[in-house]
Amino acid sequence: QVELSESGGGLVQAGDSLRLSCVASGRALSNYGVGWFRQAPGKEREFVASLSGTGLVTRLADSVKGRFTISRDNAKNTVSLQMNALNPDDTGVYYCAAQVGHFTISTVREAFNYWGQGTQVTVSS
Repeated sequence: QVELSESGGGLVQAGDSLRLSCVASGRALSNYGVGWFRQAPGKEREFVASLSGTGLVTRLADSVKGRFTISRDNAKNTVSLQMNALNPDDTGVYYCAAQVGHFTISTVREAFNYWGQGTQVTVSS
């Protein structure tokens, strides 16, 4: 069982940056692929970024390429999402997720086994 806890959300203006962090407890995060998803009001939860347990393979949604970076620190059991050049379309609740398997990576919500409680990101224009 892996428990995930996100932090770092907040209210920012368009063009600003935020860094989200997700701390895992219960298991070594190196055994899991990790990902970030977001959900805007009235919309489906959508994929943002993912990173394999090896840290060698990354996937990013087209809408965030060139602006967001996902990274992990297995020694600290954390995964981060650096978000630059934010715009109002990035507003939503951001969720950290973990997928069983050191070599796994996915962009599909249903592939992830564990989820955090989410952190709100609001970008004003």
